[in-house]
Amino acid sequence: MEWNLAEAKNRFSEVVRRALTEGPQRIRRRKDAVVVVAAEDYERLTGQRPGFKDYLIRGESFEGLDLTRDPSPGREVDL
Repeated sequence: MEWNLAEAKNRFSEVVRRALTEGPQRIRRRKDAVVVVAAEDYERLTGQRPGFKDYLIRGESFEGLDLTRDPSPGREVDL
């Protein structure tokens, strides 16, 4: 469906509901236009965001990262 900007502002909840149930909603302002789409559709169109595990597997290498613990004692605490 196509909406003019003023109508979309006044009925924004309906625009969102229709984007979720009916598909993309086009909003026009003079010559310009935007499209409101459900997040699921957007992710499908742009490619799924990787999960945290995939990000770690495909992300930057941790090679050379020193993860050894400092052997010095911690601070003293009065009990």
